[in-house]
Amino acid sequence: MAEAASLESLHAIDLRLLGGALLILAGIVSSLLARRFGAPLLLVFLLLGLLLGVDGPGGIRYSDTRFTFLVGSLALAIILFDGGLRTRAAHVRGSVKPALLLATVGVVATAALTSFAAMKLLDLPPLEAFLLGTILASTDAAAVFFLLRAGGLHLERRTGATLEVESGANDPVAVFLTIGLTQWIAGKHDGGVAMIALSMVWAMAAGLAIGYFGGRWLVAALNRYNLPSGLHPWLALAGAVALFSFANLIGGSGYLAVYLAGIVMANRPVRARAQVMSVQDAATWFAQLAMFLLLGLLAAPNKLFDVLWPALGVAAFLMFVARPMTVAACLLPFRYRMAEIGFISWVGLRGAVGIFLASIPLLAGLPNASLYFNVAFVVVLASLIVQGWTLARAAHLFGVAVPRPDPNTRRIQLDLPGQLDYDMVGYRIADGSAILRGAPLPGRVRLAMVAREGKLLLPDEAGELMAADYAYYLAPSGRASRLDWLFAEAADARIAEDETFGSFTLPGDVPLGELAKFYGLAIPPRFAASTAAQLFDERFDEQPQVGDSVTLGRAMLVVRSLRDDRVAQVGLKFTGVGERLLSGK
Repeated sequence: MAEAASLESLHAIDLRLLGGALLILAGIVSSLLARRFGAPLLLVFLLLGLLLGVDGPGGIRYSDTRFTFLVGSLALAIILFDGGLRTRAAHVRGSVKPALLLATVGVVATAALTSFAAMKLLDLPPLEAFLLGTILASTDAAAVFFLLRAGGLHLERRTGATLEVESGANDPVAVFLTIGLTQWIAGKHDGGVAMIALSMVWAMAAGLAIGYFGGRWLVAALNRYNLPSGLHPWLALAGAVALFSFANLIGGSGYLAVYLAGIVMANRPVRARAQVMSVQDAATWFAQLAMFLLLGLLAAPNKLFDVLWPALGVAAFLMFVARPMTVAACLLPFRYRMAEIGFISWVGLRGAVGIFLASIPLLAGLPNASLYFNVAFVVVLASLIVQGWTLARAAHLFGVAVPRPDPNTRRIQLDLPGQLDYDMVGYRIADGSAILRGAPLPGRVRLAMVAREGKLLLPDEAGELMAADYAYYLAPSGRASRLDWLFAEAADARIAEDETFGSFTLPGDVPLGELAKFYGLAIPPRFAASTAAQLFDERFDEQPQVGDSVTLGRAMLVVRSLRDDRVAQVGLKFTGVGERLLSGK
């Protein structure tokens, strides 16, 4: 009998493993379908969880709120760490103050405004309505980071930096406020508002300290210890989770700590950075999948219909009133353009964080906890469908999208032991690529060797590069992505022709004000004192590439050549009749 029970237990374990593997495979297949039809991947994961749940064809009965909260906490920590790893201080420096204002005062203001809609539409008392507003107030770092990268969308520097810092910094504020309000409503928080405010100050201070010093510790550990191949990424990931847990244990904000630790790592020389980022990509994708699937399984569609219309009313108020008012109030003092404010307002995406926060009142057993969860779920669905699906269109509509497609190329990047300043970068030379047309290499990049027909050749032996060669370069750390366009397929290569660059060639230091006056161009006053090179640095995060373009009224500036990573020459193009008249054609 005992042996039979033991075998049944093993059989049950195998069934759970098979079920988990099938869920992951379903997520992979759904991601392929989402990319084909242009649907937000996070929405697909969430709907997949609903379909597999108790009211869907899958029929899986799942109600483990505590396990969902555990997985959600871990997933959000991994996602925030990934967001920090991709944040360069030089690119966000001018956006930190407005973004932090949005992440703190903006969260409270959005929660307060949303609470009015919750009181009217859901008949909730003020404190409970404010709790629901807080649950819905923060933009989801997971959704913002993931959708921007998955869509290959490049934004103007200030707009993109503001969104990144805000979405990474506002989650800790929303989490802390949700926990504090939940405890207050449950009668388990002594001291009222003053104690909550004091606890929040401590949480922020502890999170900042642990994140900064913990990030420095992770950098030192990665650079000091010669670990077996492949272990550096797991040291970074496990260290980030340890910082997250420790900060929470002492009452600090683990989410703030892990995000800041990622930023510290991103802005210091780190061994095996390419390996760390590669594993982090996979871990972030899996964290997204697990969190959204579990949250979808936890929901019951038949209960969502009971609150569908009032919840949609709350979602509409949040998207079209509360978020825009808050963003405008926070960013106008910093002289943001209306187009920037409009786009940042529209990208106030609600994702798994809102549903995750709604599970906190469920764990505490508050009377209206199910109502909070169901409303949050409907609001997130509405946000992903309406805002997530229109993210790229909105960027182009508001004029904040940077016209740079991601080149179709495959890069091999290797860490060079013993130093942190250079990486080995390898490419297959595509027929018709820009490197074969004589495009210059960026500064401090040197050819190391060439693999041709199964033989390794030194630069002097290889001579001119040929299609189908494999070329390996020494490139400064963090600069490898700037080489991609040189080795892109012919369809993506930027080739120096008048058709591409226009009929006029100008130096990169040409003042835009004088250029506009000479050709009669209407340009924004803020550009008048800048040079063309400075404009491209601003628009392209100080990483302009040949072929990048900026539209100025009826004219277009196109990067024609670079010198020491700065724009040396630009081409000037005019549209239609203007081009023909000015070129004498």
